[in-house]
Amino acid sequence: MPGNELIPLNSGSLIPPQRPARNQSVIDLEQVDAFGQLRATWDILLKHQWLILFTAFVLTLLVAVYSYKMKPVYRATARVDIEAEEPLLQSLNDLFRTEDVDDSFLATQISVLESDNLAWETIQQLGLAAVPNSPDPSSPDRVLGTPPAMKNAAVAAFKGRLKVERPKETRMALVSFESTDPREAATVVNTLVKNYIENNFKTKYDATRQATGWMEQRLDELKLKVEKSEEAMVAYERENNLANIGDKQTAEEAQLETMTKDLSQAQTDRLSKESLYKMVAANDSQVGFIQANSLLTSLEAKEIDLKEQYSAALAQYGPTYPKVVGIQDQLKDLQGLIAQERKRVVENLHNDYLAAVQREKFLADAVTEQKADVDRVNQLLIQHNLLKREFETNQQLYDNLLQHLKDANVSAGLRATNIRVIDEATIPSLPIRPNRLRNIEFALAAGLILGIALAFTREALDNSIKNAQEIEKLTNLPTLSIIPIGGHSTALRSARRFNSNGRNGSNGKLPWPVELAVLSKPGAPISEAFRTLRTSVLLSTAERPPQALLITSSQPSEGKTATSLNLAVTLAQKGSRVLLVDADLRRPGLAKALNLRNQQGLAEILTGTCEFDEALLQKPEGLDSLFLLPAGPYPPNPAELLCSMKMENLVRRLRQEFDHIVVDSPPVLPITDATILSSLVDGVVMVVECEATTRAALSRACHVIEHSGGKILGTVLNKVDTRRDGYYGYRYYHGYYSDNYRAYYRDSDRSGTA
Repeated sequence: MPGNELIPLNSGSLIPPQRPARNQSVIDLEQVDAFGQLRATWDILLKHQWLILFTAFVLTLLVAVYSYKMKPVYRATARVDIEAEEPLLQSLNDLFRTEDVDDSFLATQISVLESDNLAWETIQQLGLAAVPNSPDPSSPDRVLGTPPAMKNAAVAAFKGRLKVERPKETRMALVSFESTDPREAATVVNTLVKNYIENNFKTKYDATRQATGWMEQRLDELKLKVEKSEEAMVAYERENNLANIGDKQTAEEAQLETMTKDLSQAQTDRLSKESLYKMVAANDSQVGFIQANSLLTSLEAKEIDLKEQYSAALAQYGPTYPKVVGIQDQLKDLQGLIAQERKRVVENLHNDYLAAVQREKFLADAVTEQKADVDRVNQLLIQHNLLKREFETNQQLYDNLLQHLKDANVSAGLRATNIRVIDEATIPSLPIRPNRLRNIEFALAAGLILGIALAFTREALDNSIKNAQEIEKLTNLPTLSIIPIGGHSTALRSARRFNSNGRNGSNGKLPWPVELAVLSKPGAPISEAFRTLRTSVLLSTAERPPQALLITSSQPSEGKTATSLNLAVTLAQKGSRVLLVDADLRRPGLAKALNLRNQQGLAEILTGTCEFDEALLQKPEGLDSLFLLPAGPYPPNPAELLCSMKMENLVRRLRQEFDHIVVDSPPVLPITDATILSSLVDGVVMVVECEATTRAALSRACHVIEHSGGKILGTVLNKVDTRRDGYYGYRYYHGYYSDNYRAYYRDSDRSGTA
């Protein structure tokens, strides 16, 4: 129907063309790349699935066998609380005193639990190491009853099963021991912890006893020093008459302080009296204001009264009046008395001043003398204080050391320890290993990971051609067709290697010969792949289809013979006269594949044994338009025959008699026959075996052909596992072609219209 034509693709399948929708969105290239990488990874895993499964199976089997043969191992654990150490016990309450423990202290205790001496002591107690006595009587290990090497081995084996760890944020230590005997595991842990506690206490006790002995010796020395210092102090007091010198020193200093105060007060009093005296001596009329005197005050008041009377009488009677004169005489007498009293007061102030000066002088002399006494006493006390301080220091050291000695004796007698057992080790009921199920699961996972790693490693080291994209990228040549591995059945999908005789890598025969796949199974994917090759070859040149074709490969056993035969069959099926020439004079295979005789052929024609008209051209059964020119008997010089003029003349003659000439040649790299023939044909088809032909071999073969003047039309990717290599069309090809379609192909091929 128009618009639903089947278009042949290089993959060998026919699919209807897809018309893009008008509003179809653009495919995200990053998603496509990611999917491509994921698909490539899956293809690698699928390709090496048996390697992965075998690796996982072997590793799982080994681990399972080892796990079931392994003796069960039990672990016993004890929990120990480690408190901070107290250097000295002052009382019984100190047994319950706790302090913070730093990490270094706990780390040290963990190391003690793991020490060799503690381990060896436990080994000896439990008899875990039965070793002979040391042969050397002078060896220090003779006492222990074991040579050094065997002792070290026993300790190392013991510590290999011992584990001491500290949980975070705790002061506890978990002591564990592993053994095939659960009772032995618990006994070892409890014995080790007991020895650790005993050694800890013994260490403290020995240290206390050692300190006690030192303190007793030191106490005797201090006692002698105390006695000598006390005798020296007493002798000095007697020599200088310093009995009760403490009280005497206090009295002298108190008296000096009192006299100093009196002197200061006398100086103040002298200054006060001196100032009064100087004031009244300068103006005695100020005596009444400065010095309080009742007589002088009454006289001055009476003087004022008489002056008032005199003024009144003088104003009334006149100066000569007897009364006035009498008042005047009284006033003069009174003023005389006042002057006399003032003089007396001034003299008293002067006498007080002189007395204050004399008192100050006496006190100053007394203070000077008292200071001299205090200085003398202080000079005597300097040496006395030194002697006294030495005595008191020795006495204090003696008392402290005596107290420490008593405390040490108490500490040595008390079994106070900073280590407590929280949980003793009990006999374990279940082993810790082997955990057979977990080991098998881990081995399976590790085996899969190892197998996948080996698969990717093998894939990375494999430099063979794996898909058509690699060929096109390497050679810049189109891939004319992709030939599947041999059909759609399960047996064919598992066959990865086949040669020109139709055998796989294990020499097992395929359901039909690959060389005759187009005739035997026209509806199979491999037959359609060869038809695709026919179409690609006919369309490979623009002017006209190539007439003479050379089918070759880079190395042997890549499927060039099967490709030549099937390509010739498909060309003959479309009605053309086709000649299939077996130019592999060294190792011919076309006649054998077609069950025909290989008596006379190309070798006889080139050697001149027979003419071309006399050569036997054989036709396969069922194909009247396909002719075979076999290689003939093996000649001694194949390369010289192929490069002769007879070969060129033969090719020109064959071009005139046949529509298509398909030449099956030897591989390119081992011998030069294909290089010679490439210049005589219209095009070369290079057969590449999937996952067998290396990149270097293909590149070198193409370079050799092109350098010799040959024209390479393209490549054929042969023996492709379409189930695994990503060519999905072949997987459903058998279901796509029903019985009617296969009958149509069979009938059309026989009629030559395909």
